[in-house]
Amino acid sequence: MNIKAIILAAGKGTRMKSQTTPKVLHQILGKTLLGYVIDNVKNITDKQFVIVGHHADEVEKFVKDNYENAKTVLQSPQLGTGHAVSMVCPNLENYNGLVLILCGDTPLIKEETLNKFVEFHNSNNSDLTVMSTIFDNPTNYGRIIRDTDNTLKCIVEEKDATQEQKAVKEVNAGIYCLDWGKVKDAFSQLKTNNAQGEYYLTDIISWGKAQNLNVNAYILDDSDEIYGINSRSNLATASKIMNRRHIENLMAEGVTVVDPESTWISEDTQIGQDTIIYPFTYIEGKNIIGKSCKIGPCAHLRGGVEVCDNVKVGNFVEVKKSKISSNTNVGHLSYIGDSELGERVNIGAGTITANYDPISKTKSKTILEDDVKIGSNSVLVAPVTVEHGANVGAGSVITKTIPQWALALTRSPLKVLENWVARKNKN
Repeated sequence: MNIKAIILAAGKGTRMKSQTTPKVLHQILGKTLLGYVIDNVKNITDKQFVIVGHHADEVEKFVKDNYENAKTVLQSPQLGTGHAVSMVCPNLENYNGLVLILCGDTPLIKEETLNKFVEFHNSNNSDLTVMSTIFDNPTNYGRIIRDTDNTLKCIVEEKDATQEQKAVKEVNAGIYCLDWGKVKDAFSQLKTNNAQGEYYLTDIISWGKAQNLNVNAYILDDSDEIYGINSRSNLATASKIMNRRHIENLMAEGVTVVDPESTWISEDTQIGQDTIIYPFTYIEGKNIIGKSCKIGPCAHLRGGVEVCDNVKVGNFVEVKKSKISSNTNVGHLSYIGDSELGERVNIGAGTITANYDPISKTKSKTILEDDVKIGSNSVLVAPVTVEHGANVGAGSVITKTIPQWALALTRSPLKVLENWVARKNKN
């Protein structure tokens, strides 16, 4: 594999109205917009360059903490998309392979689509290919302008377009595939003679034509894939598109989702056949759910969760960074965090794994071995282990290891004050 990626993530995102979070680090189902883009391109490229600018430190930290093959490159000041790509030129001085250019705020693009895009570029012997799509309402998008023979001529930004050009419905999808050795010189020759006074990435099309390069446009069928996030409203719309797309794929593979409209399931969640997801369930982050499980209604899986086969996670149950082994039941109104539950475990309603120490700010693990039974309204204070077959009586607070097949109780003696209510009523 000899393909690099350049991901544009330096923008301010003014319309997001966020003082603390850069646009590309806003999330859908527990995963950042930039994370979706990197994940969708990392399997077809051997190196990803992320252009950072506004909130550069936060974006750089995210990339460094999560992606070993990605490198951030600072763009300061921000002088346009063409200028952004030029920041990577020193890193690719002796490189002659392909370069994919994407935007960090388009989380809906699929890896499958990017593969087809590269295949189109190669099969047409292209030097430069841009991805396009058709919009009934193309407002705010750069227009694809074709020559009389239908070949690609140039891309014109909305603010620079004539009325005739604004009527064009084929728009720039913001994704490019370049033969870097032939196109890299363009980035030192771009001009700022446009309404924005910026170096436009789109100008490499007309530059390529002037150099007699083979320039093409690949028309994307599903325009939803290049839906860009510029506002909180856009974020909500993209979230719904992504969620519905994944739920439909799950249902096609044999998962029952009782009410897709009220259910949210992240793209990084795998679910086995014959599992039922009940309404108002929210599953975010990366999770694995086995076969023939029942999840919800109103359950919340927060990521890092492995649910084996034939497990029930009841209503109003929250689970985080835990493994629940086969044939285990987690009753309603419970919290399971940083835990490992064995097979055939039964968790009574209202059980809490107290996994967080607010003083030391550390999290500890709860281990429940096979065949353990936990009574309702119990608290398991981690780190703690309940060994094979042990039972915990309802209302107990468990702070140390319970040996196998034992019964653990921490109840105060029951007091019954006879006629107490009658006496109170007389007063």
